[in-house]
Amino acid sequence: MLEHRDMLNGLTKKSSLQEKLINIHHSLSDRFPFVVRIAVAVYDHKTKVLKTFLHSSAEENPLEHYQSLLDNAPSLKSILKSAKPRVINDLLELEEITHEHTKKINAQGYRASYTLPIYNEGQFVGFLFFNADKKDVFNEEVLNELDLYAHIISLYVVNEFGAIETMNAAIKTTGNLSHIRDPETGKHLDRMSHYSRIIAKELADKYDLDDNYIEHIFMFAPLHDIGKIGIPDSILLKPAALNSDEMAVMQTHASIGSEMVSDLLQNFGLSSFEHVDVLHNIAMHHHEAVDGSGYPKGIKGNEIPLEARIIAVADVFDALTSKRCYKEAWSNEEAIETLIKLADVTLDKDCVNALVKNITDIEEVQIRFKE
Repeated sequence: MLEHRDMLNGLTKKSSLQEKLINIHHSLSDRFPFVVRIAVAVYDHKTKVLKTFLHSSAEENPLEHYQSLLDNAPSLKSILKSAKPRVINDLLELEEITHEHTKKINAQGYRASYTLPIYNEGQFVGFLFFNADKKDVFNEEVLNELDLYAHIISLYVVNEFGAIETMNAAIKTTGNLSHIRDPETGKHLDRMSHYSRIIAKELADKYDLDDNYIEHIFMFAPLHDIGKIGIPDSILLKPAALNSDEMAVMQTHASIGSEMVSDLLQNFGLSSFEHVDVLHNIAMHHHEAVDGSGYPKGIKGNEIPLEARIIAVADVFDALTSKRCYKEAWSNEEAIETLIKLADVTLDKDCVNALVKNITDIEEVQIRFKE
């Protein structure tokens, strides 16, 4: 009997998207050792920004935490116009050699690339890159094999994003989506999601955060208050301050949210998708306080998961700078002054400083997602 080793057997096991990408790269390396990196960049249709997401290279990633307007990358944009993959067998001849991302790629020693667009039901999702450390290696024979791997990777990426979209759709079908019943609007969710990404990106070096984790914080941020679906309208929509009994009911939305996440994951068969713990932590702990005065658990300091501390700062800042039926919008200066006072009291100081340091980017988000 012929013994055969299944090179892609690792894909059948429960593993993260990052681990699956590395597994595929290892399989490819036996056939094409010159392929030294596989990477995925995802596209945000609302901001028209292309963001690094995943990579398989063991060495330092040349484009960690990188983003750029797609309009600023004409050669990539031309791929979408032609609807065809792009082969560059000598990156030193690339016209966009002056661009930052091209300089970093060349500095890492990559000499050829194969780039394919990723689509989901006809909608552009992002790009998949195969980088080689030798030029003139992507011939027709090689490309035919790479295409098979490329479509496998694309399916995994699309499935990951589709899982999150499925959860959002499941919540919307209840007819009582929290941010429809709540005075907080969809624009609030857009803003605080982008604030959260800005904060996480600033903290990336200190906390060793990769692009995959940062992107999941961005995608999960809109679900932080899903537990408000379980709060009565008389409390959720009350235009005045809540009394102590009403506040106690309101505070249950954190625990309700975590329970809803568990139910959604189980009912839609999504329990195995990546960073499910991050989603649970965001729903459960975004109202915890670093001094232990928060809810529902009263945990403090670093006991509070980082993703929840990030969401808390983003959420509070947008609440302060937004108009509500019970208050006028504060100026950014007033809001920042308050955040600084709350740092190391109820809010995480690192997260507050990360937002303040990037106030220019915060203001751009406010302009784009203005009510």
